Amino acid sequence: MDLAARQTIRTCRHVTNPRLSPFLASCASRSYAFQAAAPPIHKVFNSRTKWLQRERAAHDAENSRVSDYLKDEVASRICDRLLDIKRQYPRVLDYGANSCNLARAMTIQNPDTNPETPNSEPVAKRIGHLLAVDSSHEMLYRDADLEFNKYINMTREVLADEETLPYDANTFDLVLSNLSMHWINDLPGVLGQINNILKPDCAFIGAMLGGDTLFELRTSLQLAEQERRGGISPHVSPLADTRDVGGLLQRAGFKMLTVDVDDIIVDYPDSFALMQDLQAMGENNAVLGREMGAIQRDVLLAADAIYHELHGNKDGTIPATFRLIYMIGWKESKDQAKPLPRGSGEVSLKDILEN
Repeated sequence: MDLAARQTIRTCRHVTNPRLSPFLASCASRSYAFQAAAPPIHKVFNSRTKWLQRERAAHDAENSRVSDYLKDEVASRICDRLLDIKRQYPRVLDYGANSCNLARAMTIQNPDTNPETPNSEPVAKRIGHLLAVDSSHEMLYRDADLEFNKYINMTREVLADEETLPYDANTFDLVLSNLSMHWINDLPGVLGQINNILKPDCAFIGAMLGGDTLFELRTSLQLAEQERRGGISPHVSPLADTRDVGGLLQRAGFKMLTVDVDDIIVDYPDSFALMQDLQAMGENNAVLGREMGAIQRDVLLAADAIYHELHGNKDGTIPATFRLIYMIGWKESKDQAKPLPRGSGEVSLKDILEN
């Protein structure tokens, strides 16, 4: 073990034998070794606040289901990527399952959009068992009584801590994640745990919000606060950049990485409707150190006017950009395909392009 520090403790024993030294105490010196602590995790989000927001959002099931359009769409796109991998999956983990949007998407008939295969079986037919986990009980069990549950072998499990995966190494044949990882404080640590619980030569497929998501709302609120209050406070959460995600996957030990970006633009009548939907999704602000309480009315009105002026559509609506980062990484295996070493190519790419 790598010993990073050494501490010396001086102990004394009382002497009761009069034939020994006249001193009443004799002293001995002992050395104890201990491992240095890991570097502290820089926390950006208040996990307790985010848990409460998601519990409250799911409690109003009707509004929560109406605002699930983004998670449902991304779940469908993740399943579309899954169709490209011709495998069976005995054990699958849905990490940060929300209301089991992925499980619902897996039960859809004819999921393949390729016109050459108009009839295709649901993705659920290729899955032996799906374990859906989330830290929010209300969110995870919101749709437990709906029809789609009958068409997939699934178990729900509530995690005590969303950043700790209590599973043995080499347990799952596939790990999926749909729009939940952007609230994780220790993203490198979670990715490392996912790599650990995957079996060799098995994939992790995930999607998270990142980059310039909601940049229209962010800039409008900042300008409004600067004008009305003379300063700004964070109202939109910081998000990972596309370039960072690839590095994090590589650092976690994944191989054959694929990272791509997709923008989904949703139109709203005004910024108030946008913020109401974000609240119903459980996606409202949970940054540590944020200003407590509601945003002042005059700031909200000013932000809405700025939003329409800077970003508004011609029909009077406003666009909201959700930037999705899709990631695929494979756990290393001896039998896995590996890139050839540099300089081993026999055909010049330049010759191919010129001809």
